[in-house]
Amino acid sequence: MTRLILIRHGETDWNAEGRWQGHADVPLNSRGHAQAEEIARSLAGEKIDAIYVSDLRRTEQTAEPLARAQGLEVRVDQRLREIDQGEWQGLLISEIQSRYADEFRQRRENPLEVAPPGGETALQVRERVLAAVQDILSAHPGQTVAIVSHGFALAVIRAYFQGVPIGKVWELVPKNGEIVELEIG
Repeated sequence: MTRLILIRHGETDWNAEGRWQGHADVPLNSRGHAQAEEIARSLAGEKIDAIYVSDLRRTEQTAEPLARAQGLEVRVDQRLREIDQGEWQGLLISEIQSRYADEFRQRRENPLEVAPPGGETALQVRERVLAAVQDILSAHPGQTVAIVSHGFALAVIRAYFQGVPIGKVWELVPKNGEIVELEIG
């Protein structure tokens, strides 16, 4: 049994404002740094064998206190990135709806297969993220691995291993700083 500890990065200013981050390299805000410290404290009694993050600063900043406490180095895997929001990156939903009304409607009608302009689809994210997780599971059989990533990327992992249809993935997005544990057998 391999145990995955899924951790969503701490809060950023863009999270607080409701901006779509995607691949933007937005750092944690003060609340996000406090959440990262709390994550490390809450997992202090756990023996973690490896910590993986995406290549975006907010995941690395979230993982740093945990890595220090566990005496581990953080391993970076770009495939654990958030969904690429393309031209919608950095915008509020109200701005997206007004500037990209047709594209937004198409995406709402078919969220699995329609991407924001210049972005990626939910199914593309699923393929990318699950490939990373399969490699992690192969490298750490029977161990405990923390994955610090992004809301949608973590929801994809949860949906796959909990047997939830991909169409309901949005219901599984964890909050900033939330920890979700999975046993993979």
